[in-house]
Amino acid sequence: MLIKDLYTLDEFAMSPDEINATITVNKNHEVFTGHFPGNPVMPGVCMIQIIKELVEKGLEKTLFMPQSSNIKFMALINPEVNSVLNLHISLKYEDDLIKVRNITKMGDVVALKFSGTYIETT
Repeated sequence: MLIKDLYTLDEFAMSPDEINATITVNKNHEVFTGHFPGNPVMPGVCMIQIIKELVEKGLEKTLFMPQSSNIKFMALINPEVNSVLNLHISLKYEDDLIKVRNITKMGDVVALKFSGTYIETT
């Protein structure tokens, strides 16, 4: 975990072409003191890192993201209001590339849609 104690992994299910995970964001993490004071919001870069970490866990590989083709933040993730996030990640393999699509939800609300490409690092 790059950002220690930012979240806990509550559920994790992996199949060959998808990952489903539930995490709980630590609303008391220091990242929220600066982003933003009095109105904490999960930084987008942290969400992208969480997706990468979940894919790495599922594939048991260290990955690098050379490209993202679509990142849409649909709703603000305030950990004081919505600390539980459900991530659905679909995987598609093309040669040495792993193409990932993610939908992150807070209950029924879509918070993030992401499409990116990863490669295994050596």
